[in-house]
Amino acid sequence: MKTLSLKKKLNLRVLAFAGILVMAFFTISCEKETDDLAPASYEEGDLKAGKAVKKGDLSIAEIALADDGEFDELVSALVFVDTELGTGLVDMFLNGTDQYTVFAPTDAAFEALYEVLGVGGITEVDPQTVLNVLLYHVTEGRRAANSVVPKNSPRTIETLLEGATFMVDSDGMIWAVGNQATIVTANVSASNGIIHVIDNVILPISL
Repeated sequence: MKTLSLKKKLNLRVLAFAGILVMAFFTISCEKETDDLAPASYEEGDLKAGKAVKKGDLSIAEIALADDGEFDELVSALVFVDTELGTGLVDMFLNGTDQYTVFAPTDAAFEALYEVLGVGGITEVDPQTVLNVLLYHVTEGRRAANSVVPKNSPRTIETLLEGATFMVDSDGMIWAVGNQATIVTANVSASNGIIHVIDNVILPISL
């Protein structure tokens, strides 16, 4: 699998993950307010502006942990696949220095998906399926909104799920294989990448 060939597999146990996440959460809580992490919801011009986005102080995982109540389900999904499959994704996003762009669904987006699937939470879904969905939300490199949202014709985004792509149109709408989503907050800058917040969990397959 493409991502696992890029990063060394880390077979960490559940307690190790919990310890890492708890320590990171308390460190972030003491050092930085959540409101400083992300810009307000984008204006159309912001998506297509050519300005470079400076690297942030926190990693992708630290931002997700600090934004309490916004990305809890995304963090849970990462921990779940690490625990079940030993993927090393938590460490990659928490401590890694390679640059990635993450299209991050909100908790509300995950809850909507659970309702469609008829499940109570992420642990009721096959872990390999969860991994594939997570990889579908990530692309290599540090891609600000102007590198994602086109001025005119839709742009194809290659993902870490091998062979899987999605399209982004000039309005910031994502056209995935199985559904659609919208970029609601762009250019949340991390030390190891950029986060674009989206309002739906995009799917690499049709339900």
